[in-house]
Amino acid sequence: MNALRHIHASCVARDGAGVLLLGPPGSGKSDLALRLISRGFLLVGDDQVTIQRDTVRPAAALAGLLEVRGLGIVRMPFAAEAKLVLMVDLAPGRSPAEMTSRMPEPCRTREGVPVIALDPCAASAPDRVILALDCALGRVTQLAGAFAP
Repeated sequence: MNALRHIHASCVARDGAGVLLLGPPGSGKSDLALRLISRGFLLVGDDQVTIQRDTVRPAAALAGLLEVRGLGIVRMPFAAEAKLVLMVDLAPGRSPAEMTSRMPEPCRTREGVPVIALDPCAASAPDRVILALDCALGRVTQLAGAFAP
């Protein structure tokens, strides 16, 4: 990931640790970002971000803007960058059962960033992202599943 890449994704951060939300248009990226912001995260970028090495930044033209379906585009406080720590695949084309496997196998990018899949519409989705971030940062130890050794 050394080259600058522009991708269709949203990103939020807590204490500088970035969570990249991946999925096609309408998959729930902005909505999940909004729910995480209400839990203390800061917007990095919505809809389009750039990634270089392990740093995520908002697309310049969209910095600080969040699309809230049914409301419109709102201006929010935002972080100019965050260190990419976790990727969340909103699992297009997968059944809810596949997205919520009881014991998912650990999955990482070539660069070592953990990747989890989840249903963004689940009531617990923000809490699962928070717990996954804590696991990725080593704050919570997992015995089996996506972050198990």
